[in-house]
Amino acid sequence: MKIKVAGLRSGLNYNDQLNLITGKFIEEIEEKLGEKLAPADLSDYDCDVKLIFIQSGGSENLFLQNIDSLEEPYYLLTNGSNNSLAASLEIMTYVVRSGKKGEILHGDADYIAGRIKALAMGKSIRKRLAETVFGVMGRPSDWLIASIPSYEEVREKFGITFKDISLDEVKEEYARTVMVDTTGLPGAFDKEEKIKALRTYGAFKKIAGKYGLAGFTVRCFDLLKPLQTTGCTGLSLLNDEGLTCACEGDIASLISMHIVRLLTGQASFQANPARISPADNTAVLAHCTIPLSMTEDLKLDTHFESGTGVAIKGYLKEGAVTVFRLSADLKNYFVSDGEIVENLDEPDLCRTQILVKFKEDVSELLKRPCGNHHIVFYGHHAEDIRRVMEELIPSA
Repeated sequence: MKIKVAGLRSGLNYNDQLNLITGKFIEEIEEKLGEKLAPADLSDYDCDVKLIFIQSGGSENLFLQNIDSLEEPYYLLTNGSNNSLAASLEIMTYVVRSGKKGEILHGDADYIAGRIKALAMGKSIRKRLAETVFGVMGRPSDWLIASIPSYEEVREKFGITFKDISLDEVKEEYARTVMVDTTGLPGAFDKEEKIKALRTYGAFKKIAGKYGLAGFTVRCFDLLKPLQTTGCTGLSLLNDEGLTCACEGDIASLISMHIVRLLTGQASFQANPARISPADNTAVLAHCTIPLSMTEDLKLDTHFESGTGVAIKGYLKEGAVTVFRLSADLKNYFVSDGEIVENLDEPDLCRTQILVKFKEDVSELLKRPCGNHHIVFYGHHAEDIRRVMEELIPSA
């Protein structure tokens, strides 16, 4: 992180005691951050986060006099001594009434350091999202009636752009993909079925490279008949290779998965909630496209709904996970830390099946759902997700 600080204080308050108090305050924040706060001019914004340190009362007019040198959002740092919080409140009231954005960073060193980290993380992810191009192969599946944000809304909010790709192009690339290495798909299964699944993987990969995609989602069910195979294997392998890939044309899931990748560096599992139990705060999550890197063991099977192609039945490590989903209106999200309690093997569900105990109230998925698919990834990251989403969709 690169954090810079510019100070504002009344000319009546230049004294050794004030310098001692503010110096100790900055040192405490630096200790919690593990980073130095670099002194800077008011106009210097070559950093991840720029703080305006309001050190005393009487700074209000100084802020106004220098506002042309400052950039939104205005992050006002204050320790409260020498009427600095009062001045910060007056300034922030002016900022909000002017229709501009900002925040007062005030509290103990732990809280302030946490907010600075969140601001830096959010800015970094927003910047990387703005560089992202996603492919949409075919259109979203017909049943995803609440998971399709408009391209324009996504571009306005996150800066992400989309490339529409016809399924005819996927079929043509599949036809050109002949030579495949079946060792890339471990597990015993019919060799010809493996070859077809890996040809789909090759077609997806070639198209993603052609258009410079960071990821894509595909209307995979429409490939079942013409290719006589599924996209499950391709999505699984490409998620492990660093592309973010979602099935069924689910754009909201794709964005959720990519935020997870940018935040944690992890591939993630796009899963259907199959059963939800408010009584013990658990849910069964299942799908056929688990990234191989998330599995401790696996076996190959057919795609659940169609009995076609090659899908992956993965067995995940029991323990800490996070479950996350952004709503298609880009205004809300669900996130909860949880624990994988058990891997299941039920005949009426998609191939990879896990029972997860949630930390948050799982009945929220029944009362105020953000969509069907939810994203599962290892570790407890709910608080980090919340911090990032506060920056990406601050009204949520």
